Amino acid sequence: MSYPQPPTPEEKPAEEKPAETELAEAKQRLRLPPIVVICGSTRFMTEMAEADLRETCAGRIVVKPGFDMKSPHGLRSDPVEADALKARLGDLHRSKIRLADEVLVVGPHVGDSTRAEITYARSLGKPVRFTHPEADPGA
Repeated sequence: MSYPQPPTPEEKPAEEKPAETELAEAKQRLRLPPIVVICGSTRFMTEMAEADLRETCAGRIVVKPGFDMKSPHGLRSDPVEADALKARLGDLHRSKIRLADEVLVVGPHVGDSTRAEITYARSLGKPVRFTHPEADPGA
């Protein structure tokens, strides 16, 4: 199982202005509303949908996990392909965290994967909110 890691030196731009700054400036020029990424265990997909609705109604762009790896699906029938899919989805979710202005952690429980996502987001300086503040591993 892989967990989100801070960007490698190869991922970090070598130029004077970091890519994160360029992205923030581009979002500001485009007058985009704040982007929030939802993190948490996919066992809380119902709660994630509710959080998505609330955040959207508050005027935010919402990105969240697009696939529940705990529910049966044909894409997971081959264990080798399922492991590769999980790794690709993890990479994609880290990209969502980099894109977002803030992170919303949904659910009363924070497991290893979500804890790693929180650590990754904080390493990037992203604000992290919780639907259940008592679940914050850094509190």
